[in-house]
Amino acid sequence: MKIAVATKDNWSLVAGHAGKAHHWLLYDCQPGAALPLPQQITLTDAQLPHHFKDAGPHPLHGVDILVAASAGDGYVRHMAAWGAQVLLTGESLPLQALQKIIAGQALPDTRFDISTALCKVRDLFSRH
Repeated sequence: MKIAVATKDNWSLVAGHAGKAHHWLLYDCQPGAALPLPQQITLTDAQLPHHFKDAGPHPLHGVDILVAASAGDGYVRHMAAWGAQVLLTGESLPLQALQKIIAGQALPDTRFDISTALCKVRDLFSRH
């Protein structure tokens, strides 16, 4: 199972606004195996889901679960079309979020993020 966690620029904290997150930690988890070291993925502006036109391959294609602190409804629908589930969390540390997902534990509730409210308005006019 591939799990990608949106992070802030320094790779150490879970980022909000998944559709505009440039930095992702990608974990390729195998049943019964130790947690793998993550692959660091940096998306270009053109690869951000807010801008990506689904023309050609994308570094996050094939991911099963995407984790972030916030995401709009359009982002969630867009990722579902890719076959990925979006999980939102108030957990600030990527590894702790990953460990909870693997253990089947609930993630902490998200923090308030004004950008999510703005995304909900934008999503009313989204192509996704």
